[in-house]
Amino acid sequence: MFIIKHRIFFVSLSALFVLTGLTLVWMYGLNPGTDFKGGAIYEVEYVGARPNIELVRSEVNKLNLGSVSVTPVGDKGVLIKTKPITQTEKQAIALAITGQSSTTDATTTGSVIEKRFSSIGPAVGQELFKKGILAIALVMIVIILFIALAFSKVSYMVSSWKYGVVTIIALFHDIIIASGVAAYLGYFGTFEADALFLTALLTIMALSVNDTIVIFDRIRENLKSRSGRDFEETVGISMNQSFVRSINTSLTVILTLVALYLFGAESTKNFALIMAIGMFFGTYSSLFLASPLLVIWEKASKRG
Repeated sequence: MFIIKHRIFFVSLSALFVLTGLTLVWMYGLNPGTDFKGGAIYEVEYVGARPNIELVRSEVNKLNLGSVSVTPVGDKGVLIKTKPITQTEKQAIALAITGQSSTTDATTTGSVIEKRFSSIGPAVGQELFKKGILAIALVMIVIILFIALAFSKVSYMVSSWKYGVVTIIALFHDIIIASGVAAYLGYFGTFEADALFLTALLTIMALSVNDTIVIFDRIRENLKSRSGRDFEETVGISMNQSFVRSINTSLTVILTLVALYLFGAESTKNFALIMAIGMFFGTYSSLFLASPLLVIWEKASKRG
């Protein structure tokens, strides 16, 4: 198959993607959201027309809550981010943005509907972040063990544990690229790495490993037939048999995520964006990285 024939090119291209992602993360770093650094999120929607956002921001700043972010959401919504606050301080914000505070400008009057509110302390946020990283690490370990066991019966050509290692390399590729995009967007203030971002990474891992295992399973079945073909040819045939299925499945999910990004709630846009990017590169790594890397490793082992 074309991909296996040009495996060095595609593996090198994947390495370039990973290097770019690592560079972006190193240069910009991830912009932690309230879930991880601590703070409060208060989202409301005006029943009538939303006042000028600068006026709303001015009224909130009068409360002296420290660093406050006030951004518009949709046509009528407002998203307010502050340090961790109490219910009393939250009520003060509500009064200020609806014109019921003694210091409020009359032009900000109106009724609001609370959409969401959460307040997390810094210690809790850091604990959530640590648990998220631990979850990713544990998932990778379980994947290696599972694949090594599942492919133990076809280890006479390639050791079963190598399937697991290659799968982890593909997952690392997907996560680093998604994190690089998040770091780049976060630098310009349009993306925050929050609990939804971590959920997106875990979901990307699940979908990507599923795609990779489907192809590896096809390789396993073709190896069991022992038709006299060498490993490279067997992998190429297996990819031909799985290629269309992988593309169609991923394209369906990506189109759904694009629709969610374009027409979904503001709070899910970043999740949908990272998921779509992760799905695209997850499919790429399953087809253009994992199997070619397996062939390269097998040939290197023979030469050794």
